[in-house]
Amino acid sequence: MTQEDSPQVGKGRPTPSRKDRELARKRPLVGDRSKEAKRVDNEKVRADRQKARQGMMAGEERYLGARDKGPQRKFARDVVDARFTAGELVLPMLFLVVMLTFIDSYEIQLIALFAMWGVFAIVAVDSFLVGKSVKKKTATKFGIENVEKGLAWYGAMRSIQMRSLRIPKPQVARFTKLEL
Repeated sequence: MTQEDSPQVGKGRPTPSRKDRELARKRPLVGDRSKEAKRVDNEKVRADRQKARQGMMAGEERYLGARDKGPQRKFARDVVDARFTAGELVLPMLFLVVMLTFIDSYEIQLIALFAMWGVFAIVAVDSFLVGKSVKKKTATKFGIENVEKGLAWYGAMRSIQMRSLRIPKPQVARFTKLEL
């Protein structure tokens, strides 16, 4: 087929210059947005973060981090939250020890120091027992072959935190009997 046989001859417009094509292709690196548009975007981001934080605090699965997701992790949290743990005493005890160190008595400071080490020992033993309890109860509920790795450590670390500072917030009351 020759050019004479084709129904369309030429493209019907002049070829744009290279300079014109480059100018048409350029865009600013940072968008030219008004202060109002930025403020609206910031408010939307803030609202989304607030919603995600509330969801995480409430224990909603989709807002939790990878460490806290799953039915076994939720059950482990409930096992820990349903009991009183010695780890909850660490922060108040540390505060008490710091206050006692201001007293100008060597004997009182020494007693406070040994009391603190005693609390640490009790917390270590209690955390070990909480971890074993979490693992045992999870094995009973979900089957012994299905227990996730690290579940005992997860429960032990949660037991060391003060109840009011735990995230996600406790979903069960203390001394609640959990169904296995």
